[in-house]
Amino acid sequence: MSLTLAEMAVEVLTTADGREKTALSKRHAEAWFAARAAGDPIPVGRADPPLRPSRPAQPELRDPRDVPKRKPGSPAGRIALLHAVAHIELNAVDLHWDIIPRFAHVPMPMGFYDDWVKSAAEESRHFNLVCDCLEELGSHYGALPAHAGMWRAAEDTVDDFMGRLAVVPMVLEARGLDVTPGMIALFRKAGVTQAVDALETIYAEEVGHVAYGSKWFHFLCGRHEEDPKEAFHRLVRHYFHGALKPPFNEEKRAEAGLPPDFYWPLTDAQGTA
Repeated sequence: MSLTLAEMAVEVLTTADGREKTALSKRHAEAWFAARAAGDPIPVGRADPPLRPSRPAQPELRDPRDVPKRKPGSPAGRIALLHAVAHIELNAVDLHWDIIPRFAHVPMPMGFYDDWVKSAAEESRHFNLVCDCLEELGSHYGALPAHAGMWRAAEDTVDDFMGRLAVVPMVLEARGLDVTPGMIALFRKAGVTQAVDALETIYAEEVGHVAYGSKWFHFLCGRHEEDPKEAFHRLVRHYFHGALKPPFNEEKRAEAGLPPDFYWPLTDAQGTA
């Protein structure tokens, strides 16, 4: 019996090994789009996602305050920076799959599922590109401790579809648009061309992921007759712990559908939960 899309998502979420998780993610995405192209779409269905995705035994997950600070000017610092990026990308794979079964009870156009399956497949490729970079430098994902708080936004918004869209793609992934150019410059200066190529791919595709968040957030605001900017400010102040920190990549944020009046007012932490 064929799996529904929600069941496919749960299968990815409950696979622990990063390489296996992302290979499965890629296969399920290919199956989804092949069925769509054939005019015989896979049903979205229903399934119960875990509160937290399965994770490999390594890396050791620590409180953010206990993760050693990186000095990216050194070879060890560059490895640590790539390790942190790999960890972010693996969490992103799960975040993009989790939203499908988590909110499958909310009727959405098929384009919503197309966008999230596509972005999950891209995040899977991003993880593998960065893992390849780590291995080229003599390391691997799991060799260093990592941030234990990456899944916090998912747990905080487990019952709030609009909150999930506001905080994950429109805040956390948008932050990637701000910081990735600096990382690209750092690896280019060091002559680590494989990492430059990987980060440039990630940078180009993350604009689309933020745009998907903005598009479907606006869609739901329209459905609920809410002002998108006011709803965004309310939800981010409720769910995001702290203020947004400039500098912002205003050009890429605008390209992704995030105008400055969405995020600049949130640089003041007052009112955050």
